[in-house]
Amino acid sequence: MSDPDGSASVGIPMDLIGVRIELPTNQPIVLLRETDGARYLPIWIGAVEATAIAYALEGVVPQRPLTHDLLKTVSESLGARVARVVVTELRDSVYYADLVLARGEDEVTVSSRPSDAIALAARMGAPLFATPQVLDDAGIEIRDDDEEAEIEKFREFLDDITPEDFEVGESPS
Repeated sequence: MSDPDGSASVGIPMDLIGVRIELPTNQPIVLLRETDGARYLPIWIGAVEATAIAYALEGVVPQRPLTHDLLKTVSESLGARVARVVVTELRDSVYYADLVLARGEDEVTVSSRPSDAIALAARMGAPLFATPQVLDDAGIEIRDDDEEAEIEKFREFLDDITPEDFEVGESPS
């Protein structure tokens, strides 16, 4: 697999679904989904980072720039862009990520908390990736609630139906 510009493998493409609150702990998580697959990657994050990501996704412009807005402005002022973010590792329940900045043909990889890298990527429209190992270790499949409800309704229908319900009236002799 290669990244959008055709260079070396960077991981599995991910979509940023949004920020959710895990109950009952009220702990924020950022939720990524495998672009061409069924796995989700929930990453537990802090409240400040959750707010920063949510603001970027909703297009909210705060009165004064947040730290991630400042980093975006600094990057742009230096002629750099976020080429990609890669969630690289899960070790001792802690996620790690690489923030890859590009300036011309040069790339610089900076180790980052995934939440900060994702908050910046959301502001700059940068692609997100996860290594296969991270998805194998922490990826989960989440069934669609609507699909679950439809399946349950169908099961109830099957429980209540009898072969006689399919009979049509007797044919005249």
